[in-house]
Amino acid sequence: MNNNLKLTWDLESIFPGGSSSSEFQTFLETLEKDLLQLKADINAAAAPKNLDETKSFDVIISMMESCISRISEGSGFVSCLQAQNQSDTKAVQLSGRITNLHALFSTITTQFDDILGRTDDDTWKAWMEREEMRPISFVMNESRDHAREKLSPELESLALDLAVDGYHGWGDHYDTIVSQVKIPFEKDGETVQLSAGQAHNKLHDADKKVRDDMFAKWKEAWADKADYCSDTLNHLGGFRLKLYERRGWNDVLKEPLSICRMSKQTLDAMWGVIQDNKEMLLKYMERKAKLLGVDRLNWVDVDAPLGKSSSKVSYQEAAETIVEQFRKFSPQMADFAEMAFDKSWIEAEDRSGKRPGGFCTSLSVSKATRIFMTFSGTPSNVSTLAHELGHGYHQHVMNDLPVFNQNYAMNVAETASTLAEMIVADAMVKKATNEEEKLALLEDKIQRSVAFYMNIHARFLFETRFYEKRKKGLLTAEELNELMEEAQKEAYCNALSEYEPTFWCSKLHFYITGVPFYNFPYTFGYMFSTGIYAQALKEGGSFAEKYDALLQDTGAMTVEELAKKHLNADLTGRDFWQSASDLLKQDVEDFLSMTENLA
Repeated sequence: MNNNLKLTWDLESIFPGGSSSSEFQTFLETLEKDLLQLKADINAAAAPKNLDETKSFDVIISMMESCISRISEGSGFVSCLQAQNQSDTKAVQLSGRITNLHALFSTITTQFDDILGRTDDDTWKAWMEREEMRPISFVMNESRDHAREKLSPELESLALDLAVDGYHGWGDHYDTIVSQVKIPFEKDGETVQLSAGQAHNKLHDADKKVRDDMFAKWKEAWADKADYCSDTLNHLGGFRLKLYERRGWNDVLKEPLSICRMSKQTLDAMWGVIQDNKEMLLKYMERKAKLLGVDRLNWVDVDAPLGKSSSKVSYQEAAETIVEQFRKFSPQMADFAEMAFDKSWIEAEDRSGKRPGGFCTSLSVSKATRIFMTFSGTPSNVSTLAHELGHGYHQHVMNDLPVFNQNYAMNVAETASTLAEMIVADAMVKKATNEEEKLALLEDKIQRSVAFYMNIHARFLFETRFYEKRKKGLLTAEELNELMEEAQKEAYCNALSEYEPTFWCSKLHFYITGVPFYNFPYTFGYMFSTGIYAQALKEGGSFAEKYDALLQDTGAMTVEELAKKHLNADLTGRDFWQSASDLLKQDVEDFLSMTENLA
């Protein structure tokens, strides 16, 4: 690996010229032309009546795969442009164009799926048994079933067209709101204006005064934007609910569960085990409060590192640590991470103007990924970096599969990322050279358990209740604050002294239009990956190959089938989830033992 890694990513190798790239303009023009031709071809097609007629769809399916790859490439490139510079107005325009292409392809998909739905059962069975179709038969069957649950193709297409400037437009509007958030911070005697992303890092500062002062300013800044955010959230929710109503869907979880290819029974089993096992985290939080010298933790204390100062990790050190620990689990995983660092696939520089948060985006044509984050040298940053590299590795092992089979859902995507995070965190705890370092790393690891057991649970409770109330009308910013705080109190078992009522404003995930309920899949991924890790610890080095096979099946199976095939586990029951929780419980017990004489 290079000894002088760059903190900024390389976008020039994708399309030179950034948001002014002429190559990218040509790319989009060609893609649009091909999409329009594909739309015409599907409009002219009819449901096949026998096996021979199914062969005429081979070219259509091939072109659909090509368009999927190119839309992914274009979308990924534009998301990178917007994230690296929120003032790039040309990137915003390109985002609008990509949204239009997405809508066009969604219309095409709706028309294609309608053909699948109207194909008679005998012809369908014969079609799926063709050698060319067998590898993608799961996805085709899924698409056929979905088509039969939706509106007519004409109405679905109309809804998709209207969503561009309606539904997705509100999502884009939220990005504009975030770009205007500036929060003052005293640094070396001067006041600097921090972006939302930079300010968020200060909420986890080791100095309690820094994080408390920033927390007050943070809430004030978002309260100032609350009316804009409430308008945005209300209209996003209203659009979604109206579409569900027209489709005859009464349960707001129907679509997110379907997207995640999981059953309500599995979701309920997971949350049930989590609720029953929160007691261990409450003990951890009580001990942490004593160590921080407070009666009870407040919202920003939960993620605060223990101690008044914490050592900083350089980007180079973080990269070397991640590659080293990945290699102990899987040489292939380490090789991928090394390649990502060496080829400058990662944007990590701490500067103003960047979007908050982190992500990994796939570039299907280039068979590459790009990772975005803001690295300031904290253990949490190292975890985020490992997390996003886990996403990248997931896509990497799927690059040679049929394009249709690469569309894995968020819950299993979060499995790969959280497992990568866990590998690094667990290894760092075990190799710590002294008790102080071990405690800091163990505590950082447990914090993530709190996030998935409690923070994400609060988001799930909030969003579930928001949609129920939204059915009856618009909610004010004050009502959303109350709903958020109520959910946080329940999820955290009333353990905190202060909550974050404006969290619904600042959390991007509530405003993402591509995936409804951008919350429970995170906890699923965490728990599922913990269960996988427990099995990996038992099986040793031979498990890496099994893990790759599991990842490769994530786009072509339900999660229940995936767990049964690769882990021999039943996700609808409690045993698998409890085994994952038991592993986390051990971390808490170690923490309590180590801190018994410190509190």
